[in-house]
Amino acid sequence: MDLKLNILGIRGVPAQHGGFESFAEKLSLFLVEKGWDVTVYCQEEGDGNLSESYWQGVRRIHIPVSRSGAAGTIIFDWKATRHALSRDGLFLTLGYNTAIFNLLQRVKGQVNVINMDGIEWKRDKWGWVAKTWFWLNERAGCWIGNHLVADHPKIKAHLETRVSGRKITMIPYGGDEVVEGDSEQLKTFGIEPECFSVIIARPEPENSFLEMVRAFSRKPRAHKLVVLGNFRPEGNSYHRDVMAAASDEVIFPGAIYEPAVVRALRFYSAFYLHGHRVGGTNPSLVEALGAGSAVIAQDNHFNRWVAGEGAAYFKDEDECAVLFERLLPDTETKNLMKSASRKRFVERFTWQQILTEYEELLVSWHPEN
Repeated sequence: MDLKLNILGIRGVPAQHGGFESFAEKLSLFLVEKGWDVTVYCQEEGDGNLSESYWQGVRRIHIPVSRSGAAGTIIFDWKATRHALSRDGLFLTLGYNTAIFNLLQRVKGQVNVINMDGIEWKRDKWGWVAKTWFWLNERAGCWIGNHLVADHPKIKAHLETRVSGRKITMIPYGGDEVVEGDSEQLKTFGIEPECFSVIIARPEPENSFLEMVRAFSRKPRAHKLVVLGNFRPEGNSYHRDVMAAASDEVIFPGAIYEPAVVRALRFYSAFYLHGHRVGGTNPSLVEALGAGSAVIAQDNHFNRWVAGEGAAYFKDEDECAVLFERLLPDTETKNLMKSASRKRFVERFTWQQILTEYEELLVSWHPEN
């Protein structure tokens, strides 16, 4: 059988923007090596005509969009979906944010597997218009997709309130195992291995930045807290509150995307702090497990399934502060937590496992030639 896959819903490959792009890059290269014909739709800035190129054996269809932000993404998804009507093979849509457009494919009879991502309409950062849009598209994706992928057991359970569980396969996000890091990368921040902890996330209320920074800053720790994220205190009151709550042992280096730097921060940190309260399998948490980071996470069913029993959990600021008091000086427990993270990673989140599961699912849904 001539296996063809068309990937929609991301900005393109190679990855530059986040978890779904990284996953699409990994999956595309994995399938091309297995003999698949893979096409990825890529969003470009500006005006002009559609064009095509190849990247490491992956066909890329470039669609220029003159608008930026959410409006630009919606326009891109619309154009990509319309163009996809002319293609054959199987379709994989990553995310349901514009799932209503996929109705065109369903009407035409194309087979479309949709990764339903997290429960986007529950996120605090969205206003009621955006939440309504996401809620409607989640419903549309459940009905329109031929089959659904959930990246976490609790996401699968949520989707089962919409459609039959037989229509859903649970496959989590994957990550790379990190067995070494470049300690020279730490010098930029004036920190030493094991003498700092790190937060890597978007600085939003639902990610518990304020609670974690306040808990750490209650007293001198003889320890640094490196808080990665794109902080804009001049225009964002939450960002101002987080930075105002920080002691002089908290470092705000901004958003950092250089893989070697982020890898070193995870690998050499004493603890990785994960404050996410909403979502499924979070890529950053998986990557922390892959780096053998000792994890301190917000206590919810999403994080508990991913990080397992080897992590430490907090419900609120007070509990987070207690964990700092107890764990920062406890080298033995920290090392046990690091070992538990690696064990959990190998158990469920290696790319080899994840990509093999995806290929098996995609083969089962590929239309006959």
